[in-house]
Amino acid sequence: MPATPPLPLPLLKRVPPGVWMIAVWCAVTAYSLMVDAWPGEPRWAFVLDGTTLAAPRLPMLTVALVMVLCAGMPRRAPLPALALLLAGTVVSTVALSVKDIPLLQFLAVDIALCFLAATRPRRVSAAAAGMALGVLFGYALTRVLLGMPVVASTVVVVALTTTIAWLIGNSIHQGHVHADTLRSRAAEAAVTAERLRIARELHDMVAHSIGIIAIQAGMGSRVIDTQPVEARRSLAAIETTSRETLSGLRRMLGALRRADSAAMTDSARRARSPLDPAPGLADVERLAARTTAAGVRVDVRWRGERRALPPEIDLSAFRIIQESVTNVVRHADARSCQVSIDQQDAALSIEVSDDGRGSPAEGSGYGLVGMRERVALLHGDFQAAPHAGGGFRVTVRLPVPAGVR
Repeated sequence: MPATPPLPLPLLKRVPPGVWMIAVWCAVTAYSLMVDAWPGEPRWAFVLDGTTLAAPRLPMLTVALVMVLCAGMPRRAPLPALALLLAGTVVSTVALSVKDIPLLQFLAVDIALCFLAATRPRRVSAAAAGMALGVLFGYALTRVLLGMPVVASTVVVVALTTTIAWLIGNSIHQGHVHADTLRSRAAEAAVTAERLRIARELHDMVAHSIGIIAIQAGMGSRVIDTQPVEARRSLAAIETTSRETLSGLRRMLGALRRADSAAMTDSARRARSPLDPAPGLADVERLAARTTAAGVRVDVRWRGERRALPPEIDLSAFRIIQESVTNVVRHADARSCQVSIDQQDAALSIEVSDDGRGSPAEGSGYGLVGMRERVALLHGDFQAAPHAGGGFRVTVRLPVPAGVR
């Protein structure tokens, strides 16, 4: 299947920031020269306090252009590049014979400062903002000390635009940091949820099987001398349960290694043995028969119309029944257990009760916690408590999506 071609980047991202900075500086400088040359003749020597000095304007602008070009090249050190840009801005301002650094001439600095604030750590961008404001106010102070005129409003406006440029870039940087934090938290939450899902699946699958194996092994060891037929049945049950548990573990490991198997060749994928499907309510009868053979009779009662359920509801319902029956076998000291399954139009109701000694609803194990988590993920209702007549009862109600009804 051909790969989807990547979408083209927007123009602002395709062009490097240094190119934009150089283009803006050249544009505003050319505009200033055109305004200065119209309607009279261009002045090719810079004028300082009414005195024409020997330094020609064109060479100074050339030096400033070289500084700006060097600043716009890709550099690992952003502060020296900004220093070159500021130096070029000051030189071009002197060459243009203006009183203060004009707003247009400082626009390239604002662009560079906004980019630094958006892409660099705050300490770097703050230092860059300090450099820009320092050069701006330092230039004005130097003119004041030399007795030259200064337009305070121009200095204030340029300082405000510089501050706004830094604030915009810093806001973009904070937005990127916040987005990265949200993505990191979402990834951690997904990993935690997957780990809890695997823990629930392993507990529900292995705990029941180990309980059945332990009961059958104890029964077989007691009757191996007197009732070899019963001992042989116990060993057969142990073998069957062990194989089913191993199949479930292989299925889980195969799901965990799905990324690796996606890279397998077709021949290797065909050669691999197929995995058994995930269990569901259709396996409840087999679960009841295996538990009954272990010594605890399980009666299953079906109500309502049996119909196909979504895989997550089908699997969760089976795991809840399996864990409830496992608790009966391991903790209730009961001789029988009743499982009621009621498939309604809008919900699936499950009730598992026994005639044993009962057990606390909140214990130190993970069985009840896992069942409660499964039900909560499906937005259902879960109750587990001893009932008045003795024994313990687990009641679950899982809503069925409207599309499945």
